[in-house]
Formats: sequence, C-alpha cells, structure tokens
Amino acid sequence: MSATEQERAAYLLDAQNKALQLFEEIEQKLIRPGVSEKTLSEEIHKLGTERHGVRTHWHKRVVRSGPNTLLPFEDNPPDRIIEDDDILYVDLGPVFEAWEADFARTFVLGDDPNKKRLRDSLAPVWNTVKSRYHENPGMTGEQLYDIACEEARNAGWDFGAKLAGHLVGLFPHERIPRDKTTLYITKGNDQAMSNPGKDGNKRHWILEIHLRDNENRVGAFYEQLLTVG
Repeated sequence: MSATEQERAAYLLDAQNKALQLFEEIEQKLIRPGVSEKTLSEEIHKLGTERHGVRTHWHKRVVRSGPNTLLPFEDNPPDRIIEDDDILYVDLGPVFEAWEADFARTFVLGDDPNKKRLRDSLAPVWNTVKSRYHENPGMTGEQLYDIACEEARNAGWDFGAKLAGHLVGLFPHERIPRDKTTLYITKGNDQAMSNPGKDGNKRHWILEIHLRDNENRVGAFYEQLLTVG
C-alpha cells in the first residue's frame, strides 16, 4: 500500500527532524579543533549508528574544513586537521526507516568575524530563496538556481556550487543515469519543479545554499527540505 502525499511529506519531515537531532549532538559533542576531517567523519558515523539508529547513508559523509570548504562534493581532498580558528561544514544523507534526509550545517571555531558573518548569512539566504520559490512553485530548476545565485550576491557573497539542490524521497529516490540536470536545481534544467515524479507522486526537493568568500578562500554550506515544513 503506497503512502498518501500527506504521509510522504510527514515521513520526510520526520527524517529531517531526526537528522537535526543528530546534528545537534554532533555540534555539542564532536566539533572541535585538533581532529582530522576523516576522524571526525568516523566519529559522526559511530554516533549516528549507536545513538540515532542510522544504518544507511544515501550519499557519502562529507566533512570539509578551511580551504577544503571550497571544493565540490565530488572531490575527495587530502585529509586535513581542523584548526583552532576554522570554519567547517558537515553534509550527511542519513536514511531513517527507508526515508532519506539530506542535511548540512556550517560551524565556526574561534572568533573570526568574517567566518561568523559567512556562516550567519546561510539561513537568511536559504529562507529568502525558499520564499521566492513558494511564490512560483512551477518555476524551473534553472530559474531557482539563478535566484539562489542572486540572493547569495545580495548577501555579499558568491554562490559556490553548480547545484542548488535535488530530489529527495523514499530511498533510493528517483534518478536518471548519467543525467546531472533534469532532477537538479541547476543551469540547464528547463523542467517545472512541480512536475510529478515517474511514479505520479509529487516530487520533493532539497534546497542547498553554498556561499563562497573568495577574499578569504573559505566557503559555507546549508541544506534542508524545501518543499516540506
């Protein structure tokens, strides 16, 4: 028996709420200087498994600090020790009871005002882009990508990625092999984001905000559900 649309939205929101609880514990217990990105990633995996029931991640765990925050998701940079005055982000795709979450947050160690300003710009930009999407949910993926880039500039930064989001759903979510455009918030996607999925159900989207401080050579990242909550 398939879930109703209301049930599907509730399952996705529940998965995100569980991811939020995991991130709160990550910030309280694990984020610190003097540890490598790889070690922190392993500690996050252990925490998720032992305390939050995470058995599967639908994408690789990403922990990036300092200049590594500028690199695209696909890269696998050399391991780096997190420093006393660093900026870092954690990007996880945990699966909770067969429903995907995709969640990223940025953390600042120390008192660098530029890094704090970069981090603190993320949520307001995300919320502005979300509001503009809901004014016209039939817009294309390319149109929303352009809005994300515009709002990043309005906040005083560059947009730091080729994507501003993607589908999310029941694991594994809908994909088109070797197609990095149609089901993504990106340049070249001329399809309405309100189009139903191949199963006939409403598609749900993750909105990603990547901000880039080119002067200080660091980036910041924030993502969560766009179409639920």
